[in-house]
Amino acid sequence: MLTNLIVNMENLTTVITHEHIEAAYSYEEYRTMLDELLASNQTTGPKQTPELVQITKLNIQRMHRLDKTAVLHASLVEKLKLVQDNWIWLVILEAWCGDAAQFIPYFVKMAHVNENISLKFMLRDENPEVMDRYLTNGTRSIPKLICLQSDTLAEIGTWGPRPATAQQMVMEHKKNPQMANREFTEMLHTWYTKDKAQQLQQEFEELLVKWNHKAYV
Repeated sequence: MLTNLIVNMENLTTVITHEHIEAAYSYEEYRTMLDELLASNQTTGPKQTPELVQITKLNIQRMHRLDKTAVLHASLVEKLKLVQDNWIWLVILEAWCGDAAQFIPYFVKMAHVNENISLKFMLRDENPEVMDRYLTNGTRSIPKLICLQSDTLAEIGTWGPRPATAQQMVMEHKKNPQMANREFTEMLHTWYTKDKAQQLQQEFEELLVKWNHKAYV
């Protein structure tokens, strides 16, 4: 397609290869892997602690609930339907990441709207060469979603690691922690529950307009 040729040259330099994509997980494969790891009281990544395993169990419960209850805005669905190019949405994450668990079911539902969007998952700590291309303020914050042209793997855009309000909360906590990390995490997930991915969806509506435009300019 002509759109695959009209790409900003700076986007042609990517560390993501077709081998990375082939090794990445589908959602079903990702969930199966987590179930198998938890059966052995393990999680993803080199660090294995009872706390991380327990968080992974909680994350599976979150995803299971949101798989059933998450609903996309009608306006977001319409913008997703406008995607005519073939895209890959590659999500960098780890099983113990609570933020990722809040968003993955929405990514899945978005990808299901349009068969031109292929959703894949990559573990952060197994792919440092990719993660280090997508740092946030110098840190390996996850989740990170990278939108790529399917054939060339040219980068179209990115999202993550959190919606703007949640990210601001995290940054302020890091600069001036007023509470223990566990207490702050509970507060952050309370915000996620109340927001019901409203801000996430609004951000993707804006991104889809930009990403679609970028493919044709």
